[in-house]
Amino acid sequence: MKKTIFFIAIVFASLGVFAQSADAVIGKWTNSEGEAHIQIYKKGNKYYGKLAWLKSPNTQAGKPKTDVNNSETSLRTRPILGLEFLKNFSYSDKTWEEGTIYDPKSGKTYSCKITMSGNDKLNVRGYVGISLIGRTDTWTRVK
Repeated sequence: MKKTIFFIAIVFASLGVFAQSADAVIGKWTNSEGEAHIQIYKKGNKYYGKLAWLKSPNTQAGKPKTDVNNSETSLRTRPILGLEFLKNFSYSDKTWEEGTIYDPKSGKTYSCKITMSGNDKLNVRGYVGISLIGRTDTWTRVK
């Protein structure tokens, strides 16, 4: 009987090691191309992300890159570095969802959901309408 109780205790303890908390996504991540670092943080009970580092932060003219492709003319002069482009994510059942991702390369905003693969990989899926119509980028935690 003691062996059975001990075995059950070990199983439950090991499950706790793999449990994922809502705040597991918080931290600095690099995109699959290695062009940017994204800082994910929490405001209230929602999750957001901003561009914290760019491999090439300046234009060929040496000026900081701006949001030139934004459909709103008034936003085209805002800097890309520091831009909050992940917004309003809620955590539910190992997924951060109901948020949006803005793509400064196209100037478009997409629905988005984020899942983790282990402690150091994020699958970030931007999509239009339903999740099946979209693209996933895998981000790696910056050490």
